[in-house]
Amino acid sequence: MNGKRASRTAEYMAFFRAMESARPEGRWLFVDPFAERFVGAGLRRAVSASRWGGFTALVNRYADWRLPGARTSAIARTKLIDDALVETLREEVSQVVILGAGFDCRAYRLPAMEGAKVFEVDHPSTLARKLEVLLEILPEIPETVRSVEIDFNREMLPEVLARAGFQLSRPTVFLWEGVTNYLTAEAVDSVLRFVATCRAGSRIIFTYVHDGLLDGSVQFDGGERILQDVRRLGEPWTFGIVPAKLGEFLGRHGLGLDGDLSAREYRRKYFGESARKMTGYEFYHVAFAHVLHRGGS
Repeated sequence: MNGKRASRTAEYMAFFRAMESARPEGRWLFVDPFAERFVGAGLRRAVSASRWGGFTALVNRYADWRLPGARTSAIARTKLIDDALVETLREEVSQVVILGAGFDCRAYRLPAMEGAKVFEVDHPSTLARKLEVLLEILPEIPETVRSVEIDFNREMLPEVLARAGFQLSRPTVFLWEGVTNYLTAEAVDSVLRFVATCRAGSRIIFTYVHDGLLDGSVQFDGGERILQDVRRLGEPWTFGIVPAKLGEFLGRHGLGLDGDLSAREYRRKYFGESARKMTGYEFYHVAFAHVLHRGGS
């Protein structure tokens, strides 16, 4: 990330959510009425064009050619995380921590979030841009939502959350989407160890990339192009996990693995048979875990 501007990758993810939300009613997987406001003029024109019948397929084809698999992966993973978060909030969870919140607007678009205390944690530039846009749409930011500024590679999460009013004693769900692949191994370890100090039964939903993509040991369709693109944007991917070792990795941090889906699997879950034709981003995963006991490892 360039410290002087909001994340470009966060903007692209908002674009994909906006594209899905622009589809005719009944054909979309979700609606994010805020997403379109977080993209630049060029991408916003593409969203507008997609509402005109035949232009939808044209815009989608271009996006899929430019970033193979990114659009369909982003859409299906958004729905997957929405569903998992709503299900978790039906339990005794009263705090939600969104790590690397980007332009995630679940706190404002999911009714299930209304009763929870939400901490949106991210880089100051991204949070500033997000608040600027939200205040153009909403009369005010809900009192239950707090913005928490942090640089994950330099600051300690427990300290910044404590200053914002986070309570370790309350059941919590952490959402960590699209972040770990930009961090150091030390930063990832630090966050997971903190999560493990929360009340037993607290949960974390997070994404990661297959480490084989980063070290070149596994070849993925469009993988090298994605790596080149994020380097060009100044947001290189630096951390990955081998899926077969995920359970062991989490166990060392005091967490128990509940589930792990690759882009191929969660696209199949939501797109059905049409997912067979969707390729790219197979290296991307969504994992679900819970705190084994308070105190972690």
